[in-house]
Amino acid sequence: MPAASTPPTPTLKRAITGSMLTLFILGDVLGAGVYALALLVALGFALLTAGSYAELVTKYPHAGASAVFAARAYQSPLVSFLVGFCMLAAVTSAAGLSLAFAGDYLAAVVDMPAHVAALVFLVVIGLLNARSMRGASGSRCRPTW
Repeated sequence: MPAASTPPTPTLKRAITGSMLTLFILGDVLGAGVYALALLVALGFALLTAGSYAELVTKYPHAGASAVFAARAYQSPLVSFLVGFCMLAAVTSAAGLSLAFAGDYLAAVVDMPAHVAALVFLVVIGLLNARSMRGASGSRCRPTW
């Protein structure tokens, strides 16, 4: 039986203290906090946009929203038309979003073809908007909070 040998002495210098190691591990675990920072920045921009729209709507209470604001700011019918057209074109994304909602999320709960569910979703949103702006804006606020 060989003689008991002494354990080897470590050759690495202990440069990290216990508190440094704790902070390192905490940073590693919470490193995804950068995503929260991105969401906070996006929230800041969204609040600035919402505040701007609220101010403009109270100053210029006319139908047309962004197109009216652009017409007042730039005094150009072309710019006003382009802004209004872009706002209407953005609405078409609602069809794609409703189809994605129906295909990905709703299909897990309700056994219904995605196209039918998307159509039902669009009709419900359309009826809600046609009924009243207060109801439509309330339906947007509830899921946010």
